[in-house]
Amino acid sequence: MDKRLLAILAGIIAIFIGIFVFTQASKDNEGTNTGSSKQQPTSHIKGEGKKGVTLIEYGDYQCPVCALYEPTLKQVYDRFSQDIYFQFRNLPLVSIHPNAFAAARAAEAAGMQNKYWEMHDKLYDNQNAWSKSNNALSLFKTYAQEIGLDVNKFGTDYAKSEINDAINADLAAFDRTGQSQATPTFFLDGKYVGNKDLSDANGNPSVDKFAELINTAIAQKNQ
Repeated sequence: MDKRLLAILAGIIAIFIGIFVFTQASKDNEGTNTGSSKQQPTSHIKGEGKKGVTLIEYGDYQCPVCALYEPTLKQVYDRFSQDIYFQFRNLPLVSIHPNAFAAARAAEAAGMQNKYWEMHDKLYDNQNAWSKSNNALSLFKTYAQEIGLDVNKFGTDYAKSEINDAINADLAAFDRTGQSQATPTFFLDGKYVGNKDLSDANGNPSVDKFAELINTAIAQKNQ
């Protein structure tokens, strides 16, 4: 057989082998760092939602502004808990908040024992403590004990890859909104709401501003 023909055949075989290896490697790495494409975003929801309106917050547990919003959001929840759904999704900005992803894991692990919102509140209430810690997990375990979790199970769940995937699915869901990453970011019935629209003249979170927008959304939903 002609040497040139052999060289061509060898080249074709090498190309096919390369395509196979690349495809297989892509399959093996799918979901290891950014979350599996099959993983759904988290669905932590509270409220009765009788008016069919949902307020979603994308938040970062280490974000001071998110912590600033928490007292206002609790008041808004008290006022509208029967009318709308409140949902929280993870948006840890790890480039500026190195413990944020770990905190999100703690909340998700608590959720596996039906104590998601309890841990959510603990993390914000104690933000100054764990955010500066070199061993945040030890503090998370203390909070787990305080809210009545099985601490051993909490530690096991905290390390599960599915929790990592769920947080990354939230990040991917946020990216699909087209908004720049910033926390907190709110969506009211699927529509982006800027923080300026939720703040008073001094730039502080306002219950009345939240209420105005929520009542408008309810009225539009029920027209």
